[in-house]
Amino acid sequence: MVDEDPDDRLVARCVAGDVQAFEPLVLRYQRPLYNVAWRLLGHPEDARDVVQGALVKAWQKLHTFDPRYRFFSWVYRIVVNEALNLRDRRPAVAPLADDLRAPGGSPDEAVRERERAAALHAALLDLSDADRQVIALRHFGELSYAEIGEALELDEKTVKSRLHEARRRLGKRLNPGDFQ
Repeated sequence: MVDEDPDDRLVARCVAGDVQAFEPLVLRYQRPLYNVAWRLLGHPEDARDVVQGALVKAWQKLHTFDPRYRFFSWVYRIVVNEALNLRDRRPAVAPLADDLRAPGGSPDEAVRERERAAALHAALLDLSDADRQVIALRHFGELSYAEIGEALELDEKTVKSRLHEARRRLGKRLNPGDFQ
């Protein structure tokens, strides 16, 4: 059963020595953190490594966490920093497809869906880090504008503006024929 305690209470329990209190935080946030890391890096194995390393680092530095802020915002910044550091250390490589078959549908539909996903992925990787971050947080991390603002230390109006511009730039990189 997943612990329903709020993040701040779980963090306080961890700092007080309750090792088990960190697991619910991991279970809550590993998926959105992975989604963000994958969109930043473009490679699933790298994203898994970054999230795992970031969670270990978060555990080790939990005593430095400022409870005035959300835990997710804090750990998100660790993931982004780790992802950017990894990307800077490694040469760019094209990722292999995770799954070569799409569930259901015809083989032609599966190929079209794969091509659309590849086009979107390539366009995302072509964006700046700032654009990719705001799109990844909104559409893959499913954060609200306020949560994105907290994670990126921006006001909500700036988040909306950046997201609008990032979507516009993403749209320019996509071929409309890929999505018909």
